[in-house]
Amino acid sequence: MILPTRDSMRVDENLMPPVIKAAFGRRSLPEFLQAQREELEAQLVESGALLFRGFGVYDVEGFERAMDAFSPSRLDYVYRSSPRTAVGTRVFTATEYPPQQTIGLHNENAFQRSWPRKIAFCCLRPASHGGETPIADMRKVTRRIGDRIVDQFEARKVRYVRHYHPHVDLPWQTVFQVSDRESLAAFCASHEIACEWLDAETLRTEQVCQGTARHPVTSERIWFNQAHMFHASNLGAEAESSLAACFGRDRLPRQAYYGDGGEIAVEDLDEVRAAFEAEAMAFRWQAGDVLLLDNMLTAHGRRPFKGERRVITALLDPSPGVPAPEPAEPH
Repeated sequence: MILPTRDSMRVDENLMPPVIKAAFGRRSLPEFLQAQREELEAQLVESGALLFRGFGVYDVEGFERAMDAFSPSRLDYVYRSSPRTAVGTRVFTATEYPPQQTIGLHNENAFQRSWPRKIAFCCLRPASHGGETPIADMRKVTRRIGDRIVDQFEARKVRYVRHYHPHVDLPWQTVFQVSDRESLAAFCASHEIACEWLDAETLRTEQVCQGTARHPVTSERIWFNQAHMFHASNLGAEAESSLAACFGRDRLPRQAYYGDGGEIAVEDLDEVRAAFEAEAMAFRWQAGDVLLLDNMLTAHGRRPFKGERRVITALLDPSPGVPAPEPAEPH
């Protein structure tokens, strides 16, 4: 571990994620992050994740100060895929799905052409049972998925198709953070998202994005998409069938195809999900914990929980993005 001991920090590098614990006479987390930013950046590229424990970050304001000290760029959450609530300046609740649900491992905003390089979480109150935020090393996940699937996704990319129906999934106003159709059209045009009103209340959007990405520091090829999350098979057979009966298979709330419009084999997506789960690691949250992830090198999720759980998050440092994929014929 490269962190110097003179800063009164105790590091357990045998844990995953590596845990940096405050020791007697500790600095505040903002002071430590600011003073050791260069070393921490290097360690984050090496390990993909760092957990800061015992620094007394117990409220939104304390988390904001820590993030301001580490990163000059905290991002808004727009073109959303999950329900969240703003609780501070570009600080949000973690995804607000019901506690009995599992949130699969994924990389934040990997369904977009640009994304946060890093994501941070702060536990203000751990659940009484469960509620872990599992993580997975994307280097290992990519290797486990294997070249056959990775090469195919890299070459063909991923087309994300969404249908916004009244009272189902997130409304388009929430997803795009706009209140009128003119602003929606402007957002979609500026982000190269195709949008079409199919009827008075049903909006359809499509965008082709990357299947893999190169890490800007290491140049490693990383599996980087959310096909396994957006594809209807992720819902389970019963829910998928129910939605298809309600809306038709061509108007499901979310679906993923190859960029050229071809169907993605469910068996391949099952292999992808299995690869994520095989590499999953989890730790028990403690109040005041701050977890920092390299968003390209480490995936995250959420396990079901009981009791009150409060975890907040911030998106840090915009990626340079990727070139727009070559136009593909619609399916």
